[in-house]
Amino acid sequence: MKSIHLIAPSGASLDSKSPLAGISWLEGQGIAVENTDCVNRVYERFAGSDDTRLAELNHLSNLDAHSLVMAMRGGYGLHRLLPGIEWNAIAKAIQNGLQVCGHSDFTVFQLGLLARTGAMTLAGPMLNYDFGRLGDDGSPVVPDAFMWQHFQNATEGRKLECAVSAPQAFLGKAKTSPITGLLWGGNLTVVAGLVGTPYLPSNKQTQGGILFLEDVNEHPYRIERMMMQLLDAGILANQGAILLGGFSAYRLYDNDKGYSLERAIEAIRKRLPEEMPILTGLPFGHQANKLTLPVGASANLGFNPNGFELKAQW
Repeated sequence: MKSIHLIAPSGASLDSKSPLAGISWLEGQGIAVENTDCVNRVYERFAGSDDTRLAELNHLSNLDAHSLVMAMRGGYGLHRLLPGIEWNAIAKAIQNGLQVCGHSDFTVFQLGLLARTGAMTLAGPMLNYDFGRLGDDGSPVVPDAFMWQHFQNATEGRKLECAVSAPQAFLGKAKTSPITGLLWGGNLTVVAGLVGTPYLPSNKQTQGGILFLEDVNEHPYRIERMMMQLLDAGILANQGAILLGGFSAYRLYDNDKGYSLERAIEAIRKRLPEEMPILTGLPFGHQANKLTLPVGASANLGFNPNGFELKAQW
């Protein structure tokens, strides 16, 4: 990649060092970083006013067809922009070669675009944490090699190949492998918040799909509650498979008395069809070693009790 065009559609940067460290590292790889002024914007908790952030998003349709766009960070803020986004214009730019990458709050944009146009985006690294992460002493941390390699595979080779070796305790009685279907999903809180809106892909679009989910700072009971919402809305049972990534930065309490993330997943497992596989250990989420996943692409998933393989070419 020759250049990255930054956007800041959600929360303002929590510090001034992270975005600068990320820009510096990318430039050290010979990558030109464009629209860097966006990292300095602050309006309340957001990276600029609604009008400013919306205009920046809609400007994507005017970028060079071979541009790679990356979100600065997540937080919250994109949901309030949805009615004003020029979906068709951005989708046309993506069809002509534009690539757009982010995760966390950016899931709102990715699923809204998929629902409205069918256009594909990349669920992957963002500037601040993935390229500008700081250590406890405030010094920059070298970006994760796994993340960087898979990001390059996705943006330059337009492919995903990942093998996970880990015991799979929630397969149920699933026997069909491999599964081919639409790869979609993202942050669980965001996905659940889109239920009942026109910005969540329909069951018709995602039937037999491969749904991936992750979250951060959410206790297992909240994860269970949001997954129950997706289950009762008919979304989970409509899939060919469910992939669970990182659920990080939460802590259990004394009154949990043995309740855990595993118990939450078991509660969901019991209410799904027995042949529906739930797979855990997907390297994606609010963590350093993340994949870059093509949201809206057709993917192939092979699995067994000892792990799984996920592949896509687009």
